Order: sequence, then C-alpha cells, then structure tokens
Amino acid sequence: MKSASLSTPLLKQLGISVPVIQAPMAGTSTPALAAAVSNAGGLGSLGVGATTVEGARTMIRDTRALTSKPFNINLFVHAPATADADREARWLAYLAPEFARFGAEPPATLREIYTTSAADDAMLAMLVEERPAVVSFHFGLPKPHIVKGLHDAGIVLLASATSLDEALQVERAGIDAIVAQGIEAGGHRGIFDPMQPDEGLGTLALVRVLVRNTHLPVIASGGIMDGAGIAGVLALGAQAAQLGTAFVSSPESAADAAYRAALANPAVRTTLITSISGRPARGIDNRLAELGRAPERPPFPDYPIAYDAGKALNAAAKAKGNHDYAAQWAGQAARLSRAMPAAELVATLMREVEEATS
Repeated sequence: MKSASLSTPLLKQLGISVPVIQAPMAGTSTPALAAAVSNAGGLGSLGVGATTVEGARTMIRDTRALTSKPFNINLFVHAPATADADREARWLAYLAPEFARFGAEPPATLREIYTTSAADDAMLAMLVEERPAVVSFHFGLPKPHIVKGLHDAGIVLLASATSLDEALQVERAGIDAIVAQGIEAGGHRGIFDPMQPDEGLGTLALVRVLVRNTHLPVIASGGIMDGAGIAGVLALGAQAAQLGTAFVSSPESAADAAYRAALANPAVRTTLITSISGRPARGIDNRLAELGRAPERPPFPDYPIAYDAGKALNAAAKAKGNHDYAAQWAGQAARLSRAMPAAELVATLMREVEEATS
C-alpha cells in the first residue's frame, strides 16, 4: 500500500491528505495542537463540550489564526442530567474523608457543569457563522434541525458510535461518517444511553461490523498509537483512524506534567472509570477509580453532576501536590505513548504505515 493508495473518499470529503484524525479531547486539545495536526495533513480537532458558545468561538478563531486547513469541532450531545439531591449528598459524604486528607471540605452541593448541545440553537448559530470544516458529536445525536443547519452551512458531520445499533442511528440521522469507538479508547465512552448494557466491542470487531452493515465511511478509534495500528484498521475497511492518547504527550497539548509523567511510566495501566464524571471513561487507574470500585460506595450522581465533585477533589489534592484523583484519560495502548511534536508524530505515523504495508 503506497501513500497514493491511502487516499479514500472520506479524506477527500474532509479535505485532508493523510488518514489521521486527532481526537477532540476536551480540556487537553488546544488550538496549537489541532492546527499542527491539520498543517501536517491530518484533521486536527477541538473538544468544546466543556466551554461556552463564546469560548468555543474563541477556540475556533485561535485555531484559524494558525492554520488555513480543515479542522473539527466536537460537541457533547448527552441527555441532560437529572438532579437528585439525596444521591448527590450521599456521594459527597462518601468522598468527604478524601477531601479531609488534603485539609479541604467537599462542596455543599453539586451542579451540572456542562450543558448539552443536542438542541443548542446558540451553538448552532455560532457554528454556522464561523463555519468550521467539520463538526462531530459525542454521546449521541443532536436534534434534526441542528444536523440540517450545519449541513446547510456546508459542514461535514461525524458522530461516534460504540455499537451497530448506534451506528444505524447515526446513518438514519444523515450524518456523513461514523467514528467507531472501541472499548480500548481513552476518554468517555460515547454510548448513547448509559443506562443500557454496553456491548463493549473492541475497535477491530466494531470497525468490521460497521463496514459490513452500514453505508457510511467508518473512522476507527481506540487503542491506535502507531502506523501499524492505522494500517490494520485501514485493512479492515476503515477510511481513517482517530488517535487521542498518541497526541496527549505532544508539547502542543494542554496536559500537565503529572499527566505526561503518568503516560511515560512503563507500568501505566488504564481502566474504565465512572466515579470521576458519572459516565464510564477510560483513564489511568487512580485513587478515585478505586473508590468507585469499592462495594460500599453509593450510587454515582448523573453525568456531569458527578464531575463537579471529581474536579473539586482533584483540585484539593493537586493543591497539595497529589495527582491521584486526576482525569488522566488514556486508551489501552498507553504504553506506546511517544512524546514528540504533533507534526513530527503525524509524519512518523505515516512512515510506519508505509513500513507496515510495504
């Protein structure tokens, strides 16, 4: 497989030259990271689910100042949280001894720190005005008028799916391509309904199932850290690969020193963690994950209400130099992490694809 044959219909639609998409990673991706990947021929991405409409606009404009190439804006479209004062109070009481370790008190109450963009007309209006080349969705699908408004603005749309059922919903919604998120992927599982069983399909199985059973281009995501992994998913029919953990150690990311050190640890181990945010997310195993596994722990508050507690506890610990409660999202292949500038990593990945397929 020579480089010319790496071109796929999806790459042409996205306006990129190599089958590498940098995962959005809200809180870790930056305009500098997204621009570096896009300038290197891939698709840089920004996660704006944790910011306001105007914050998202600023991120788009900051990225556009660094690149004229296409980039992706990712939205959270989860169901709104259901507040439950009793459940939230029990969770705070359970965490109180951990706060006390750092001389801190838990918050008196918890709040829904992120709002959904499932039907956010203000976010739609901003995106139509700014016209990023690509918009993607995580945790589900937006209302039909959001899809239509973005398409009418000439924006290519992607959505994550963790199962065939979700992928078929993506297809019916008129989205342009599916991000097949395997269980290996770092960060939040994109499951549409966290109350339903999670089939937990791995990336390779999920990609093949979606290629065979849907008509949309498939983007493989989860556990892909090098060119051999990219070559593998392309051989299964994916038209691009989305990598997140691979870019966390790049100097352009917003990861702090502790996060980078954890990824560089040869003994790094990941697990699915619900106790940080209220939704399952794969990250580096830590004390907060341990608390979430304890048989005596109370029910988790809804996402993202639980995240309010998780962030407060991490802040208290971090102030004392402790990083055992941080959301250090990472995929199962974290031990393959390499610290290099994003553009250099993209070039390295493509050399490795050539080597794997020659």
